[in-house]
Amino acid sequence: MKSAYEIVTAARSKDRQTGQNFINGIFKDFMELHGDRRFADDPAIVGGLAMLDGVAYTVIATEKGRDTKSRISRNFGTPHPEGYRKALRLMKQAEKFNRPVVCFVDTSGAYCGIGAEERGQGQAIAENLMEMMALRTPVLSILVGEGGSGGALALSVANEVWMLENAIYSVISPESCSNILWRTTERAAEAAESLKLTAADVFELGVIDRIVSERGGDAQRMFSALARDIAEWYRKMQSKSAEELTEARYARFRRFGAGPFERQGAGT
Repeated sequence: MKSAYEIVTAARSKDRQTGQNFINGIFKDFMELHGDRRFADDPAIVGGLAMLDGVAYTVIATEKGRDTKSRISRNFGTPHPEGYRKALRLMKQAEKFNRPVVCFVDTSGAYCGIGAEERGQGQAIAENLMEMMALRTPVLSILVGEGGSGGALALSVANEVWMLENAIYSVISPESCSNILWRTTERAAEAAESLKLTAADVFELGVIDRIVSERGGDAQRMFSALARDIAEWYRKMQSKSAEELTEARYARFRRFGAGPFERQGAGT
């Protein structure tokens, strides 16, 4: 069994599938849409329209890039406020046209530079949390790598949240936690265990609804299984009214910390 910090390392691996890979591997006919209609287009968030089993979806992903050049251009997957505003624009468009929304989340956190703060990073994240909670269309979020702090939560207020077996979900990185508690990053592995950030940990806490098998590293098998599961999830969501969707989403988050959870079995 892997330790918590070994899973952190796996979630950060340069060889891990990125958000764009998940979109291309699961959906067909992806058409990317750009810009937040306020400031700029943020390459750290990719979004647009795509097809799966004859159904049009709005798909959104944080994108880290694959090599040094693309990682720099994608800001290492740390979105600016215009990225979150772009994502929200696409989600509101999905609501207008009754399209389901699927988000693939892989970010160490929202970008914390001066420019991002000047353009309202905190407000952009808060608006996403508020608007996603009331979105009148089905929303599924899948944590595929790092799920860091509010930067990840801003795309994870969903009817269901899934998580790959080697992904992580935490309010803070183990290194930062170690530095705050012990004034050194050398105890990051100890901090990782305490943070309960692995898929098994957060499933036990009821924060996620399903752990997704990575099929031993076989990306194509994983994508095929996820395509089937996403299509099945949407068929289940189709029977619910807009009011039922929003009420269930609200109730899901209100249950956190209240005791035992009723949820589906782990694994796909």
